[in-house]
Amino acid sequence: MKNPIRVFVGYDPNESSAYHVLSHSIQKYASSPISITPIKRNQLEEIHTRPREKLHSTEFSLTRFLVPYLCNYTGWAIFMDTDMLARADLNELYEMRNSDYAVMVVKHEYTPMSKTKMLGNKQTKYEKKNWSSLMLMNTGRCYKLTPEYVNSASGLELHQFKWLDSEGQIGDLPPVWNWLVGEYPYNSKAKLVHYTLGGPWWDDYFCCDYADDWRLMLDDLLNEKGNQSAAQTRRLSDKKIGTKPDSKARYSLNERGRQVLESMRRIGSPPS
Repeated sequence: MKNPIRVFVGYDPNESSAYHVLSHSIQKYASSPISITPIKRNQLEEIHTRPREKLHSTEFSLTRFLVPYLCNYTGWAIFMDTDMLARADLNELYEMRNSDYAVMVVKHEYTPMSKTKMLGNKQTKYEKKNWSSLMLMNTGRCYKLTPEYVNSASGLELHQFKWLDSEGQIGDLPPVWNWLVGEYPYNSKAKLVHYTLGGPWWDDYFCCDYADDWRLMLDDLLNEKGNQSAAQTRRLSDKKIGTKPDSKARYSLNERGRQVLESMRRIGSPPS
């Protein structure tokens, strides 16, 4: 049997429920072993010493670039943001790796439609925005991403891939593998959706595209773990509390988000 695919997921305590549901969705569709590792800032304090800046909307804004180091610069690995949901087998994505490239991404070309995103964070606009939210990394060719470099380089240097010798080292992935919810129209063929503005675990995005997919995956997770309250949470699916992302935010964790956090505390370890 081949070695497990290494997947690193950015972890932020504000979106813990998103991490658990994403992890479950990855394993749900996987046709071969996948190893999932959360990128948790408090577990990287020995090597990641720079303070979090105001523009860093999540705890993993920069720690994502430590994936090659964590892999000892050997082999391929996938990094993805925590606010995603798998709707297909990640083996399909992994099979697209091409040794001609150091990193492969979805090369988004868009201008964000809203001025804010989840938790009221400012929506910044820059070249190559969201390219680094899903990276298929040829870690041996990402050798410049040392802890020292990640600690000192600017955010734009990192997210715009200035650490590569040329843009020719960036390969292209199909957009369905990083489909931006709220920025792109609904696509039934999307394989990895990205709730980049905010996900259905937040009140203001309860009715966003693919919200039902997320809730169904949450229920599947709770049922698989033997949580008898899952059936009760299912009745919340008709609750209409979502508002437009540009409205005055009510960023309280909604009932489904609270449900999965409570369940994970009782169960213990996250899905693996």
